[in-house]
Amino acid sequence: MKRFNDFFRCMSPLVLFMLFFSTTGASAMKSNGPAADGHDSIRISLLTCAPGEEIYSLFGHTAIRYENPSQGIDVVFNYGLFSFNIPNFILRFSLGETDYQLGATDYAHFAAEYAFFGRSVWQQTLNLTEREKAELIRLLQENYRPENRVYRYNFFYDNCATRPRDKIEESIAGKVIYPAKPQGGSRSFRNIVHQYCKGHPWARFGIDLCIGSEADRPITQRQMMFAPFYLMDAFAGAQIENDSIQRPLAEAALLIVDATPETDESGWIFTPLQCALLLFILTVGATIYGIRRRTELWGVDLFLFSAAGIIGCVLAFLALFSEHPAVSSNFLLLVFHPGQLLFLPYIIYCDRKGKKCWYLTLNLIVLTLFIVLFPLIPQRFDLAVVPLALSLLVRSASNLIVTSKKK
Repeated sequence: MKRFNDFFRCMSPLVLFMLFFSTTGASAMKSNGPAADGHDSIRISLLTCAPGEEIYSLFGHTAIRYENPSQGIDVVFNYGLFSFNIPNFILRFSLGETDYQLGATDYAHFAAEYAFFGRSVWQQTLNLTEREKAELIRLLQENYRPENRVYRYNFFYDNCATRPRDKIEESIAGKVIYPAKPQGGSRSFRNIVHQYCKGHPWARFGIDLCIGSEADRPITQRQMMFAPFYLMDAFAGAQIENDSIQRPLAEAALLIVDATPETDESGWIFTPLQCALLLFILTVGATIYGIRRRTELWGVDLFLFSAAGIIGCVLAFLALFSEHPAVSSNFLLLVFHPGQLLFLPYIIYCDRKGKKCWYLTLNLIVLTLFIVLFPLIPQRFDLAVVPLALSLLVRSASNLIVTSKKK
């Protein structure tokens, strides 16, 4: 959604001007009752947008649409704005210090953007009273003020889907009751990530590397609403309860932007598992050659252990310093950890001198335990991790075999 940023800066004065008159209309309607034609002309809806191809759009998007035909207003409030141009964006994102903001734009432009990129949009009209609509409009206007519109984004707990839900709930005079059982039963954060990363194996692999065991715990239905389509399903069966009287929260979802997804023309690419298996086969072949020649192939170790160490530094950094709640307690640090890089000079020294390396002996023990206990570890791993761990295990074992033969 970063493409909208410059547009929103241009549109802000117009939107504020429109919202000023909408407030007047809402206040008058609250005081005088329904409009003269016998029905409330203001409509507020939850919009759910189909996923895109960029990694930041794989999970879809949620927004709030506000229509006031009598004032000629049709505005979309969008909590998903960010910019890659923010200084130190990658570092801030890794630390969990990414700031998103609320934007507002004309619905026609919003719909045209999604239609252009082949992303359909569904609309659920909210079944709110006139007073609740006026309150929701007030909350959105207050949140849209320059001093209020920026918020600290959290992928699982505070994002473009949870913010609209919270504002809608805040405006309701009563309690929102969601279906007792979510569709499809219990889920974890990782289950939902895998669902939306289908067809994007490298994105799934990268996310699986970074998120730890916290992402595998069963989550509540409310926590599932971080994903826009889970929020849409929850709204479909939700009821508003006020003084023992219930009414549906939203009408049935209507497809208002029917777009054909862009075709993927990237062609066939190697998956992480295929690449990991190929690396394992090459590592085994090189190791067998080295054992027969009774020589350590320090160049192979330099590549493997430096790569594992760099990945380990990233995972350790996330676990220790990131505010993201799901990246701590990552059992992959048993395989990929900074020690693989820290002790690399010692590994290469032992390889070249033909000496037994105590670090590789310790590494062999840890990796063996990881492989043996793999099914029992309370964290789901991408299968590509197995051949990668086996590659490191084979190279660790090679040192013991070659040095023992030389004796």
